[in-house]
This record gives sequence, structure tokens and C-alpha cells, in this order.
Amino acid sequence: MTTHIQNKNSSSPRLRVAIFGGSGYGGSELLRILLFHPNAEIVLVTANEHAGKPVGAVHRNLLGLTDLIFAAAPDDLSGLDDVDVVFFALPHGQALDLAPQLPPNVKAIDLSGDFRIDDAEVFKRFYKLDHAGDVQGSFVYGLTETNRDAIRTARFIANPGCFATATLLALAPAVSSGLLTGKIIVDAKTGSSGSGAKAAANTHHPQRMNSFYAYKPFEHQHLPEIEQHLRIVGEFSGGLVFMTHSLPVSRGIFASCYMETTVNITNEDLDNLYREFYADAFFVRHVEGSPDINWVKNTNFCDIATHSNGKQIVVFSAVDNLVKGAAGQAVQNMNLMFGLDEKTGLVFTGGNP
Repeated sequence: MTTHIQNKNSSSPRLRVAIFGGSGYGGSELLRILLFHPNAEIVLVTANEHAGKPVGAVHRNLLGLTDLIFAAAPDDLSGLDDVDVVFFALPHGQALDLAPQLPPNVKAIDLSGDFRIDDAEVFKRFYKLDHAGDVQGSFVYGLTETNRDAIRTARFIANPGCFATATLLALAPAVSSGLLTGKIIVDAKTGSSGSGAKAAANTHHPQRMNSFYAYKPFEHQHLPEIEQHLRIVGEFSGGLVFMTHSLPVSRGIFASCYMETTVNITNEDLDNLYREFYADAFFVRHVEGSPDINWVKNTNFCDIATHSNGKQIVVFSAVDNLVKGAAGQAVQNMNLMFGLDEKTGLVFTGGNP
């Protein structure tokens, strides 16, 4: 295997990292984060259509920061036995074939939806793909703040979807409390980068920049993922209405989550419930009033605000869909898998404004 190693001055031990699919937005963010991670060394980054090109020539924000060259994906993954961890930042369906080929000593984190859904029929309905069978059971769901213990000992991680991350972090404390009754309604909105780097009719930014619309009613692929994990977090009946919308911005997800409780709950009690649940979660910030996607863009933070009106509560959450909703959370999970502080390489701020 040909390796391409970025220059670093530190002599501390580093994890040898491979990224499959480095030309898309998720791969670009993995590169941006891992190039400055004190315990990571990128030894391979693939992008078949850009093979042979310098990373900085494709991702101009990384120009002058690395001497990495994009490579074609190897046909035989047995040569990756000197790699510690592989990130799959590929379109849905590709990691299904690649993950089983990895040498047994190599860990993997998949950023696609290939291994998030346990039920084979549900997976086929939402992804139009056949389930991975036994391999599927080897993957641990990587919502870091709710699944740390399982992530620490996992070999394979199914990184959550961006909508799922924003929604589950907003819902998990309320669902785990056992106080909810009736349906949960989630109104979630995303920027255009969530549709990937290649333009399509309704996802290309010029089509979206002065527009606003809903899409995939009752059919969004993150819906079964959210329902599946809520049943693990607490008592959840499956009464979820999940609706997604297109925002005329490039980055960010904002989720408004509406719930009803069995008893009256004050703003103070609701606030305390969420603060206690996330007491050890550095990347979940409780804010007053409302989150703002501007304050989480380019960061690994999820900002949450809670409000109650007797038995009615609303929780707002905001994340960067490409960082906390994808690459940042993947690196956070890598840190846990290898015994590092989960904040390592991820403490950076967004811009202002």
C-alpha cells in the first residue's frame, strides 16, 4: 500500500488513519480535523476520480497545509493491516462491501447509513439496499453522548446521520425521563451541504438559496434510525412525526421538537433534567432562548434550549451537519475507541458572526 503522510512536528504516538472517500464534504471535514489531531496520522486518503491529485488542489481550504495525495481505493483491503482505523465517507451502499474485507486488527467508522438500521426490511425500505446480515450486528451506534460505554469497546461504529444527531440529542433526556405521553413532533431544517458535493435538481444550492420547502415526508432515511435509538434510550412507543425541510443556507441543522408530559413541569425542572443528563457532555451546550446555527457552524457542538408550558414542552437543537452531524462526531468516537479524551482534536470555535 502506498502511503501519504502529512508533516507533523510532534513525536507522540499517533493512530494510523485511512479515509475512504476523501473528496466529498464529509471526507473534506475529516481531513480538516485529522490533519491537526495530535494523535492521528493520515496514511491513506482515497478519491478515485481525483487519484494522483494533491489534497490541497481539490480542497482549496487545505492548500499548503498537507502534502497528501489522493489515491485510488485499493482492490484488496488486506494490505491495510498496518492501519489502526478506517473512516468510510462514501455514498450509501459502498461500505456494505468494504467493511467485511478489513483485516481483523483494523477498526472502522462508517459515516453512511449502511449499518445504522438493525431491521433488514426497514433498511431495504428506506435505503433500497439489502441488509448486511451478520456484519450489521458488529456495528455499534455512535451517538457519543448516549452510547459511550459501547463505543469504547467497539471495533465497528455506525456514525449517526446529521438529522438523527440533532434530533436524538434534543429528545434523549425527555424520553429517558419516562415523563412523555403522546406523539413527538420534530420539525427539522438543514442546509444544502447535507445533500453532498454533487449537485442535483432539488439539492443544488442555487435552487435552494432563495427558497424553502419540505421534503421526504414520512420517508426520510433518518426516521427509523431515530426511532430505533429512542427505544434504547427509554420507553418510546414509536409515536414520532418527523418532518424535514430545506434551509437556504450551506451548513447547519435546526430541529424544533414538540412533546407532551404526563405531569406539569416547570422551566427550571426541565432545564435541570437536561443539564443533569448532559453533565459530562462537553459538546452539548445549554443555551437560553434559542440556539443559532451560526454559533455551531464549523464546530462539534450541539446547542440546546428547553422551554415548558405546563404539560407541553419544546426543545430546540442546532448542529453543524458536517461536523457534529458527521466528521466531528466520527472523530469523537475514534477518540473513545482508542482510549483518548473524547475532546482531543475537536476543541475549536466557530466564527463570529
